Amino acid sequence: MRASRLLSVLLLLQNRGRMTADELAAELEVSVRTVYRDIEALSAAGVPVYADRGRSGGYQLVDGYRTRLTGLTEEEARSLSLAGLPAAASELGLGTVLAAAQLKLYAALPADLRDRAATVSQRFYLDVPGWHRGIESLPQLAEVAEAVWQTRRLRIDYRRWGNQQVTREIEPLGLILKGGNWYLAARCEDSDRTYRISRIEALTTLEPFTRPADFDLAAYWRDWSEQFERRMYPRTAVVRLSPLARVLVPFYLGGVGARALDTADEPDEDGWIRMELPVEQGRPAIGELLRFGPGLQVLEPASLRDELAEAIREMAAHYG
Repeated sequence: MRASRLLSVLLLLQNRGRMTADELAAELEVSVRTVYRDIEALSAAGVPVYADRGRSGGYQLVDGYRTRLTGLTEEEARSLSLAGLPAAASELGLGTVLAAAQLKLYAALPADLRDRAATVSQRFYLDVPGWHRGIESLPQLAEVAEAVWQTRRLRIDYRRWGNQQVTREIEPLGLILKGGNWYLAARCEDSDRTYRISRIEALTTLEPFTRPADFDLAAYWRDWSEQFERRMYPRTAVVRLSPLARVLVPFYLGGVGARALDTADEPDEDGWIRMELPVEQGRPAIGELLRFGPGLQVLEPASLRDELAEAIREMAAHYG
């Protein structure tokens, strides 16, 4: 563990130049006293690191010194696919591993390319979750991820919709991060299924299994998402939308609404459009449509018009 940290200190100084003990301690998540000991160990090993005293001082390497100890470990190479998702890497237990892998990559780059890479990281940031939502904090996620990496079966206690708890033995095939929520694609009883990680109450790691050679995680998730949307929006409403409501469709209904907009009629003289809008079943559909306020008018089916009109009458009664 210490050898890995010493290499990290060396690479930090190589990539960033002068750094204070406090900066090194914060980067490595250790105490300042530990940094002092690590610097002494590097000096004793012949690494030309020296200290500048004073308020603006710090540690740095002799100009021109570069280490060639930049080989990636298996975990570090694995973590590089999450280089743009630091929060997700942390959830998977790969946060410090990812940082070490990035350090090694920077150290292996020529100076001009290293400067460009640093500039990009300072000027672009990817924030995955939508507004008002965060990435779920899941203590069991790292263990599930390890089972995916190691291709090992899991026995899980899973809470289904309606709070029904079931026990399943599954073969984990891949993890998906969707809108701040983690999902697991897994094979159970010869069929591929999707499990929401936050609903896994407990798990036990079992024996290895043979991963199906023909399984494509990206293709599976696309197909599953399309089927999920069809189940979520089994009805279609013919509606009229004002210019403002038309702009709000993607915000209120996401990709389903955005795709429906592509089939809308041309605007009339007042800017209203007529289109077919996928809607949920029962009361959730009423709530979704009421979000648009007076900017939406349901034309068909008549049953949905009646449900919406009744809901509006009940709301009006609350306000006299």
